[in-house]
Amino acid sequence: MTVTETTPLIDPSADVDPRAEVGAGTRVWHLAQVREDARLGRDCVVGRGAYVGPGVRVGDRCKLQNQALVYEPAVLEDGVFVGPAVVLTNDEFPRAVTLDGRLKSADDWDAVGVTLREGASIGARAVCVAPVVVGRWALVAAGAVVVADVPDFALVVGVPARQIGWVGHAGVRLEADPDDLPGGWRCPRTGRRYVGSPSGLVPVDPPVDPPVDPPVDPRCA
Repeated sequence: MTVTETTPLIDPSADVDPRAEVGAGTRVWHLAQVREDARLGRDCVVGRGAYVGPGVRVGDRCKLQNQALVYEPAVLEDGVFVGPAVVLTNDEFPRAVTLDGRLKSADDWDAVGVTLREGASIGARAVCVAPVVVGRWALVAAGAVVVADVPDFALVVGVPARQIGWVGHAGVRLEADPDDLPGGWRCPRTGRRYVGSPSGLVPVDPPVDPPVDPPVDPRCA
């Protein structure tokens, strides 16, 4: 295993191949497996029993929750969340055997990967069927099966997954805001505004700090 400036935290029960790269501050928990040539960025979390396949690329500050299965050659950009028991597939035409009945080997099929763009979140037990691309800051609901590309900031649910709305950087569903911004959307938590683009939505306001909760009246505590 190649380590960077700060040695990552690797649980003794985890199986991290010596050829994998694990970034500074990354934590790999109990019974997780990180295969050869995988690259994990800085400050990531790989949960109990998670699997990261050979050559998978994971950016900085990503979270792979317990039992998540990330098959090669998946690419996860910075800030991606992969919920418990999520599966990112890699075989468009899965078969155990070849046409002549032999057990398939790595040379008998071409792996295709799922791509999760910056900030995307995949809910628990969802399945992303390769080679789909989930857009920046999009949200895939728990249990969904994604078989088509997901636009930036889109909210998709169901089997097969379909879009039912939009979410902002905070992960909260956006509200239509046509009076203030024609065709626009607003985050009810942060007030940040978004408008449509060819790839989905784009923010029109700079990043904002989350609102501060008002002090609690001690008479109501």
